[in-house]
Amino acid sequence: MKLVWSPEIATKSYIDTVKTCELFQESGVAELVSAMAAGWNAQLIVETWSEGGLIATSVGLAIASRHSCGSRHVCLVPDEQSRSEYVEAMGEAGVSTEVIVGEAEDVMSGLSGVDFLVVDCRRRDFQRVLRLAKLSHRGAVLICKNANSTNNSSFKWRSVLDPASRLVRTVFLPVGKGLDIAHVAVGGGSSGSSQDVSRWIRHVDQQSGEEYVFRK
Repeated sequence: MKLVWSPEIATKSYIDTVKTCELFQESGVAELVSAMAAGWNAQLIVETWSEGGLIATSVGLAIASRHSCGSRHVCLVPDEQSRSEYVEAMGEAGVSTEVIVGEAEDVMSGLSGVDFLVVDCRRRDFQRVLRLAKLSHRGAVLICKNANSTNNSSFKWRSVLDPASRLVRTVFLPVGKGLDIAHVAVGGGSSGSSQDVSRWIRHVDQQSGEEYVFRK
């Protein structure tokens, strides 16, 4: 089973996020990640946040989790001060989510089946979070926000992925302070292997508009 795109759900989540986040004015990052998480029907949405960070992206992900059937949204924060500030800010926005306090090694070990992960490149541990993520068997969408940060200057997706994972596609979007996005499939070995004769096919249903990614 693979991630399947639903433009209808993505649109609903996008519109709801626009309405909720109209006061934040954060260059469309929140709306975009919200539409992506909901459109892919992400079941476990994980993000990282720390004291002083912007809250709109978190609000967008919380809204996406409401549009995704059975979805869970979890925010990882490094300390109690960050947790307190995050909970207060989310409450003022009228949304709530699950918050876990701790270091990457401790909290990521208890989260299995991650299929949508957003990390902040301004945090020094963002690559470690990506490396420790236990991705869903359906695959996952991984997003680095603030990708123009100096902490991201030498970043390569392959350096943080398990050898069994396959990079389906990557893209950099000049939204906000940069979004570096990867669509990852789990299993099948390295995409660079000369012995790997399978390939990934993208198909868009002309009637429903739904996008499918599958292996041939």
